[in-house]
Amino acid sequence: MGVEGVALAKDMKREIMSKFKRHDGDTGSPEVQIALLSQRITQLTEHLTAHKKDMHSRRGLLKMVGQRRQLLTYLSRLHHDIAGRSAALRMGAGMPLPSACLWRANMNDGG
Repeated sequence: MGVEGVALAKDMKREIMSKFKRHDGDTGSPEVQIALLSQRITQLTEHLTAHKKDMHSRRGLLKMVGQRRQLLTYLSRLHHDIAGRSAALRMGAGMPLPSACLWRANMNDGG
């Protein structure tokens, strides 16, 4: 495993940023951060299937999953409409929103 295994390649990062950016030059919006974290989580999960005893990487994976969950929660609070929730689900690579966020959104809808 070379340098490619440590972090995302620059061209892959640019592609992800261009797909989820809000405006030109956007690199830090929650959508971009969630998409980048999802890609890193996928790569690290593949690494951990081959290296089951790598506990340091496992800790990093758990921190990334927690950070992505926090960003998804923030995004769901920001967008109470259905389009915002579906976009959050799409960026989370199929990860459902925490039930507390969905409950809060339903309460605001009158349901």
